[in-house]
Amino acid sequence: MDTEIARVYGNRVRIRVCGLCWHTDKLLMVNHKFLNESDFWAPPGGGVELGESLEDALKREFQEETNLIVKPGKFIFGCEFIQSPLHAIELFFEATRLSGDLQTGKDPELPLIQGAAFFTIEEIRALPPDQVHGIFKLVKDANDLRTLNGFYKL
Repeated sequence: MDTEIARVYGNRVRIRVCGLCWHTDKLLMVNHKFLNESDFWAPPGGGVELGESLEDALKREFQEETNLIVKPGKFIFGCEFIQSPLHAIELFFEATRLSGDLQTGKDPELPLIQGAAFFTIEEIRALPPDQVHGIFKLVKDANDLRTLNGFYKL
């Protein structure tokens, strides 16, 4: 693991908010470069700042990462990721695109974001498993992801 990633995000529990934003049958994904420069595709999201509501954090993360303005929707599911020195609790919400043109954004903490695009679930599942968020191991199709609920350890 990159030492800079471990320094910025490691050795603490990090609360993250993430959004599932659909355009017809395609899901918005963001590409992060890390872990030996490999791709890692995941729905937009990031850390909640002290004093920030989950809704405001989701709006901020979408704008930072994709240039899109979204309306946060209902809570869908949560998951926990533990791979020392990283420990994240992720809360996934629906996100509806209101405006903006999709662009590759920036992470203000580290220059990790390399792309943003809409993918079908089939396209996501065709990527190497270590290059996509762990939630995609839990689903076979878009309907599975749209109906996922509960809390998962990844």
